[in-house]
Amino acid sequence: MRRTLPTDWDGQVDQFAIVKLDGGGFVRGWNIGAELIKGYAAEEIVGEHFSRFYREEDRRRGLPNRLLADAQRDGHVEDIGWRVRKDGAEFWARVTISAIRSESGTVLGFVKIVRDLTSEKQTADEQAALQRTFAHDLLSPVTALRGYLDLLADELSPDHRLLQLAGEASDHLVAMAQALMADANARPERGRRRVTMDLIARGAVALVLPGDTPDRVAFGRMDAIPVEGDVLGLRRAVANVLENAAKYSDDVIDVQVYETDEGATLSVRDRGRGIHPDDLRAVLEEGERGRLADPRDGGSGIGLASVRHVVGAHGGRLRIASDLGVGTTVTLTIPRADDELTPSE
Repeated sequence: MRRTLPTDWDGQVDQFAIVKLDGGGFVRGWNIGAELIKGYAAEEIVGEHFSRFYREEDRRRGLPNRLLADAQRDGHVEDIGWRVRKDGAEFWARVTISAIRSESGTVLGFVKIVRDLTSEKQTADEQAALQRTFAHDLLSPVTALRGYLDLLADELSPDHRLLQLAGEASDHLVAMAQALMADANARPERGRRRVTMDLIARGAVALVLPGDTPDRVAFGRMDAIPVEGDVLGLRRAVANVLENAAKYSDDVIDVQVYETDEGATLSVRDRGRGIHPDDLRAVLEEGERGRLADPRDGGSGIGLASVRHVVGAHGGRLRIASDLGVGTTVTLTIPRADDELTPSE
């Protein structure tokens, strides 16, 4: 029978589920928060495999076992995505899995902490929709303004000071609108479709360096590996990585797409100043730009954080390797789609 909360309960436990797993991923412990979030009483779920909480498509591509393997290798792993309650309803969750080891280092089991972020995601999705609408509406009059400036350039000298200032102001407005749209599109939507990772990479290059591609980008291996996800969000994530590479390096940027055991891997390598080794984790947090960042570089430190969220929401991995004065390599790995690729629009 489902337990009731005591009258003096503070209401916080319903935000967190704490689940104890053995080394094979079978449930061995279950707190009241897990019961409230997932819907199972302890006697219903203890002894069952934790993959029950994942969507069928996530189980097919091995996400539960891969998370356990990552936690065993790295000590802990974090994942953000859809999970399934007892009644079949899906909820948006932040999940942290930590390995528990003996004194000899043997993995005895895992502790899994789950927070239900469904309401926060719904709010964020609504805000993103409003943001996209605003950015779209802002671009329309700015585009008209740019047309008027082009007409004025036919009447005035192209290097007229006021015309140049007006052009710079309109460029700034366009950049602001594009940044708003990019930020909104970086939030993965539930509606997903299939596409190949090489097309996402080429689309991001065309978005960031539309006229400079031959001189700034060197395409290496570009395999057509199918993935399923929020195509706009993935493209924007890759674009954020490319923007950083273009910002911090004047040399050619190497782009590759190839398949690994984890899925479709996209690699972006620049030859810029690099990232200090102590900042490799910090730069993935919002507002953190690293100690080598220069105020003249521009940016607000949200690009890589948004990339991490998008990749995590797709069950993927983001890795950064960097050598000071040599350059930085960023790789995004997204699980391969199981089924045949359907033609995209």
